Amino acid sequence: MLIQLTYASRASSMLGPMDVKDILRSSQRNNSALGVTGALCLSNGIFLQQLEGDRMVVNELYHRILQDPRHTDPAVLDFAEITSRRFVSWSMGLIAATEENRNMFLKYSSRNSFDPYAMSPSTLRAFFAEVFDNVRWLS
Repeated sequence: MLIQLTYASRASSMLGPMDVKDILRSSQRNNSALGVTGALCLSNGIFLQQLEGDRMVVNELYHRILQDPRHTDPAVLDFAEITSRRFVSWSMGLIAATEENRNMFLKYSSRNSFDPYAMSPSTLRAFFAEVFDNVRWLS
């Protein structure tokens, strides 16, 4: 069964550009080997990640993420069976909170700063659908 899991967590400490690149590289390497695709957003010290793949594999990966000391306050925000992947060509794409992407991040936020914890599952799905086509992706 193909599923999509969306979760948020807070960075346990301040992350620099090299930390973010390391997270992206290891995610790309590990996810590719597992057959997992997805996207990672990082804004205001909050990770928002959408993972796609086999239900058991994504579940195991999420539990490994829970053990990562860089994450605190983890929460599953959406979980659904899907018929196809959105991020089929990426083991992990990174959406950065650049000035260029700021309006896109705020468009779906109920507050004056990006807060995925306050977003509904339908809002999260709309956010990822729009950013997939419209934001600058980092690799």
